[in-house]
Amino acid sequence: MLQATDAPLSDAQAMDKAFLHEDNAALIFSPLKFRHLEIKNRLFRSNLSGMFDEYNGYGGHTRLNWEEKFAKGGVGCIISSYTPVAVRGRILVRYAMIDNDDKIPFWAEVGKRVHAHNCHFIMQLSHSGRQQDMGGVENLFKKAQSSTSQTDFFHGILANAMTASEIHEVVEQFAQGARRAREAGLDGVELHGANGYLITQFLSSGINDRTDDYGGPVENRARFVLEIVRAIRREVGPDFHLQMKINGVDHNDWLYPWMKKGNTLEDTLTICKMLLDDGKGVDAFHISSGSTFPHPRNPPGDISTQALTRWYGGMLASGVRTRFNYAIFKSPIGGRLFQWLWRFRRGKVIEGINAEYAKYLRSAITQIDPSIKFLCTGGFQHASNIAGVIRDGSCDGVTMARPLIANNDLPQILRTANGPIKQKECTYCNKCLINDLANPLGCYEVSRYDGETFDEKWENLIKSVMSVYDPPLFRRNTPEETEGGRSS
Repeated sequence: MLQATDAPLSDAQAMDKAFLHEDNAALIFSPLKFRHLEIKNRLFRSNLSGMFDEYNGYGGHTRLNWEEKFAKGGVGCIISSYTPVAVRGRILVRYAMIDNDDKIPFWAEVGKRVHAHNCHFIMQLSHSGRQQDMGGVENLFKKAQSSTSQTDFFHGILANAMTASEIHEVVEQFAQGARRAREAGLDGVELHGANGYLITQFLSSGINDRTDDYGGPVENRARFVLEIVRAIRREVGPDFHLQMKINGVDHNDWLYPWMKKGNTLEDTLTICKMLLDDGKGVDAFHISSGSTFPHPRNPPGDISTQALTRWYGGMLASGVRTRFNYAIFKSPIGGRLFQWLWRFRRGKVIEGINAEYAKYLRSAITQIDPSIKFLCTGGFQHASNIAGVIRDGSCDGVTMARPLIANNDLPQILRTANGPIKQKECTYCNKCLINDLANPLGCYEVSRYDGETFDEKWENLIKSVMSVYDPPLFRRNTPEETEGGRSS
């Protein structure tokens, strides 16, 4: 059974570098046909956003600017950032939600902006469970909903195992979120069943310790998400695109060796088969790994304890282990040990880190239903590697997040080159994600920016990060606009 963790790129991927770039580009920019959806190319922006919306979960104009940047950049489809189906399911405040019909107009505007660039938009329906960062004042005195009453082992968020009644309520929240996405004119929904959030908390053998119908064997652990899939189909019908993001392997014990290992590839394959639901279930799978977020395999790359020390302070009151974590990050010795463990557990491979998992699952599932498509996430930013994983059958398309933050126009680069020039490549430093705890989401790797001095580079960094606020919601007309008859 495949359990590779740090294996080099497959032979097919390595051989792919022998292909001409024109061959790779032709494959990458060929349409991808799902059962009920066709995308213009094989490049998806993965779920990604900053705290750009209103505190109460209504969308903001900055989000519109943010999503439009990537549609203009040339990706075929955008998967929304983590979108809570209920306020109990927040990870951070100021993320737009889909918990009420009155949120539909905003998401309709998002779809309109993205569609104008011949780009599709899939909403990621999400619930944090016990994996919250800063859940907001609404959740301040409530234990998090989860499959378990065990405290989250990363931040130490207190949790309560959900009752059957609560499970049914959350299932319905997912179903109504999907209905709202369809009514907003979006192109599909994705269930976030990877990386430690609520659905993972039910699926994972390393987390789920229930003894009722939702715990125990993998078939029981998958009952929660299968009920969600069926409830969504009841609301949106068989022809609305539905995909599932799922861990290939959990690696639940990689940061804390005393924890249970979690799901294996065989467990995941069993779950995927169940979610086909005899042709009435999901249309595609999106393969990731790691049963928590962040995890050495997701997002794969480095971790800056300096940035963690600077920005993690806002989370100190969020969980019972946050002060311990902060002390580790801040300690010169503890910080280095943490970085060493992070890099050791990640292994050498970053770009295509989940490809072997996707290949194993895709091979088995498409023998049952050839219409099912697979997406794979994991640091992709070079045409040879993207074409390689498509060509060798690992996946049908790739999702990208940090490389698109670094280069919003990466798809346009890939049309003519194998990737960005070395200085402009994503360095996988993960400073973008750490800064999101306190600052606008953007690329914070100073070395990537033009300039002779640090100050010049930093000034260009700030311009890039702040570009998401342009155009602003309110502004005074320029003289040219006034003379031209435009008004704001």
